[in-house]
Amino acid sequence: MDVDFFAPAMRDVVEPDPPLTRVASEIQFAEGPVWDKRTRTLYFVDIVGDTIWRWSPGTGREVVMTLSGHANGMTFDRQARLTVAGWSSRRVFRREKDGSWVTIASHYQGKRINTPNDIVVRSDGAVYWTDPDGALFIPGMEGEDSQRYLQFTGVFRLAPNGTIAPATEEGTSPNGLAFSPDEKLLYVNDTRQAHIRVHDVRADGSLHNARPFYKLQGDEPGHADGMKVDVAGNVYCTGPAGIHVVAPDGTLLGRLKLPELCTNLCWGDDDWRSLYITTVHNVYRTRVKIPGVAVW
Repeated sequence: MDVDFFAPAMRDVVEPDPPLTRVASEIQFAEGPVWDKRTRTLYFVDIVGDTIWRWSPGTGREVVMTLSGHANGMTFDRQARLTVAGWSSRRVFRREKDGSWVTIASHYQGKRINTPNDIVVRSDGAVYWTDPDGALFIPGMEGEDSQRYLQFTGVFRLAPNGTIAPATEEGTSPNGLAFSPDEKLLYVNDTRQAHIRVHDVRADGSLHNARPFYKLQGDEPGHADGMKVDVAGNVYCTGPAGIHVVAPDGTLLGRLKLPELCTNLCWGDDDWRSLYITTVHNVYRTRVKIPGVAVW
């Protein structure tokens, strides 16, 4: 894989010529990768194909759920339950230990939420997701109800006590989100604005002091979509040419250049130093030097 080295610290992140292996192909629109450390399994979605997949080395991939409501981002909660941003189904749902699927959020103040895109879980069990309106109009991803009921697109928080409230109402098309390693910061990118903003996180999980963090650079194909953070606090965000690696101070260290449009990424394998990358039609794996922040 080709790498752009824009700052010396990028040498601490990745080798000059890291491997790039394709682990899954023939996908209509891959997204939402998350690694299950218990079973050494990768989960990802095909949004247009309306399917949640599971892949493991030596076994290949198998269907977890069809007619997923064009599921998008995924993560695991503190109880190791797969938790999903239901893009066109306009809900957040999870898989219980008995295999059943339950909705955990779908409305705010009696109004249907927009279209959940990406999702993270904080150490206190709170669930955060970005809520743009993209699935209301993007062909191949729309659901049965295309009416918009909320007057804002932002980030929602489902508190441990079950209450749902906006964490922020800022953003025109909020997409990827990720906590810093100490959870004192929450990064949120915006596809249409082509930037990342960072929010301070209070002890109770609320957000404040939002400010610009990084503006995507480059005129190659690609946009702000998936986003993750490594244990050193570097932010990895999809963008022009592939994945942008940004230092905690907002400096662009370099870019991992992918052969096709990149949609999302996640950490994986036993040491959390493998980077699984979804593009529109494929899933790839590469290796980096710094471990990523582990998923529960």
